[in-house]
Amino acid sequence: MTLTRMIPSLRRTLPDPLRTDFWPEATVTTVHDVMIAGVSLSHLADVCGTPCVHTGAAVIPGTAGRPSPTSVTSVLVTAITGIATHPSGALVITADAALDEHRVVWSELRLIRRVSTAHSGTVLIAGRSENPAVADLPLDLVIGDLLAAPTRPAAATMNGRRASRADEHSVPAWLAQLP
Repeated sequence: MTLTRMIPSLRRTLPDPLRTDFWPEATVTTVHDVMIAGVSLSHLADVCGTPCVHTGAAVIPGTAGRPSPTSVTSVLVTAITGIATHPSGALVITADAALDEHRVVWSELRLIRRVSTAHSGTVLIAGRSENPAVADLPLDLVIGDLLAAPTRPAAATMNGRRASRADEHSVPAWLAQLP
């Protein structure tokens, strides 16, 4: 458990740590963003729209960030498009990316662009399948918030920059039944 998880107000001054083995080389965090080789993911979303993908050299696991000469990894940036409450009390979010089409490293999913001092908890991420992904995120999420997460292997892109877009009019059957 990290300090920012135990004392969320520290997120104003202390970036949430990341596990470098899952992110592209030269990835660093700030209190409100993730930067990959100097590229701000928040700015990338501003320029390209969401969903978008940034791809870079993968890190060789266990080397504290040494880049792989042959492998790449991607980071998917997506915006929250819907929020509901599951009968268990957990938040359920939908995003503008078809998240279950990518192998997202859910343990590394993080809020960017906005600093949240709310406590974190279980958030279900709705996809097209009946088994939502589970992540640990601040519980004050709002529609429009940006999320970033690494994907393995590298995410497919359209037009060189966009990840697959979720059908905005399609709601999974299991999600439509929630209150």
